[in-house]
Amino acid sequence: MFEAITIPFGARMLFNTVKLKSGVNFIDVELALGEMCNVVKATYGGDKGGFIAGQVFRFSGFVSDEGSLNAPGAVDDHVAIVTYWRSFEEHEKSHADAAFKAKFAALGKLCTDSKELGYDMLWQGESDPGH
Repeated sequence: MFEAITIPFGARMLFNTVKLKSGVNFIDVELALGEMCNVVKATYGGDKGGFIAGQVFRFSGFVSDEGSLNAPGAVDDHVAIVTYWRSFEEHEKSHADAAFKAKFAALGKLCTDSKELGYDMLWQGESDPGH
């Protein structure tokens, strides 16, 4: 569950920002995320539905001065859900399924907004050891 992942070139990446309601207990968010991610991995993984791998990040509060073009406004507490799929069509089919919808609805009760955007991979690489 917490091991490194390998993403094949050509995978489709979905980036979902989930804004949390003010005052929500993060333990509840972690539970809802864990249940949702487990359903995705177990139900739609590989040949069962095209899911390759995923990651979940909690916003740390850090905003890069060096990597930002404009000064950001207020940034709401949120999590980022990054998933990798063989195709957007398989992603959409899985997310239309009742098993996923039930778990996503539980997460939705803890949030004010969610936006999921899809990306085509253009490049990937790793650092060279010793450089």
